[in-house]
Amino acid sequence: MKILVVGGGGREHALAWKIAHSPRVERVYVAPGNAGTAQEPKAKNIDIAAEDIDALLRFAHQEHIELTIVGPEAPLVAGIVDVFEEAGRKCFGPHQKAAILEGSKSFAKSFMKRHGIPTAPYASFTNLDQAIAYIDSQDPPLVVKASGLAAGKGVVIAHDRGAAVQAAREMLSGTAFGAAGREIVIEQFLQGEEASFIIVTDGVHVLPLASTQDHKARDEGDRGPNTGGMGAYSPASVITPEIHDRILHEIILPTIRGMAKEGRPYQGFLYAGLMIRPNGVPVVLEYNCRLGDPEAQSILMRLKSGVVEILEASLEGKLHANHADWDPRAALGVVLTAAGYPGNYCKGAVISGL
Repeated sequence: MKILVVGGGGREHALAWKIAHSPRVERVYVAPGNAGTAQEPKAKNIDIAAEDIDALLRFAHQEHIELTIVGPEAPLVAGIVDVFEEAGRKCFGPHQKAAILEGSKSFAKSFMKRHGIPTAPYASFTNLDQAIAYIDSQDPPLVVKASGLAAGKGVVIAHDRGAAVQAAREMLSGTAFGAAGREIVIEQFLQGEEASFIIVTDGVHVLPLASTQDHKARDEGDRGPNTGGMGAYSPASVITPEIHDRILHEIILPTIRGMAKEGRPYQGFLYAGLMIRPNGVPVVLEYNCRLGDPEAQSILMRLKSGVVEILEASLEGKLHANHADWDPRAALGVVLTAAGYPGNYCKGAVISGL
């Protein structure tokens, strides 16, 4: 079979690498791909941007693609799954109505409040004066988030009032994250240890993937600005069997049932970014509507089962008949970035010395 992977990062490289292991797969196309996917056996890069849904659909028709797997969030929030399905093409990921869980942090927070899913106390704002008044009523540190998509970088941990006000002003003015920051969420800073809990779901049944932990702060010693993730390892020791069970029953299943109840049935990968409090209580920091990056690199390295079979079972509503086998060994990945990341930085620099 022929498979199309949409995206061009490390996550998509990991997906293409894993999918290419399947004897059922003849060719993996990656749009647009990267220098890593260009070197993978059975993989071929296609010069189509991940957000160019019409061009991706034309390519899928032309090459008779049997399954499209969407890596990044932007095309999911833009409705790529809906467009492909309407054209009779299988596409793995949540529909546009469900992808709002990542597309709007404000929606996600209000959704969690409606369904009793544990998350930090918060308020949403589009007005700077109201945001500042709220900041003045709270004790720092605070977390200021762009509500829209900001490639995993729209989060500022403000340790004092001045930093919180500056972050709110820069986001709401559009200078920090453009349209993504026109609405912001300000929430209480939570102490604890972060973990990533990612599942595959068919809208009813869920299949948890291996636990991971990624590291958001850019610099050594958990310092520096927040990023999309500077590395990840799996399994995450903080996710004990007891905490795993709590996450499943207090967060994941209520999320899937709540989305269905609100007329937004959720099918695809669902990523819950969690804070495990010192007392062992898991709390949701954010939802992502796709595999994490860099988490995917560690997860897919450990997955012994066929990823194509798991995703097909999800699309067919038969996920309950599947399970995932895992290599017991740990997997670790590190991220190298250009100087200046996550702010303005030089792109396209040559990586040497490997």
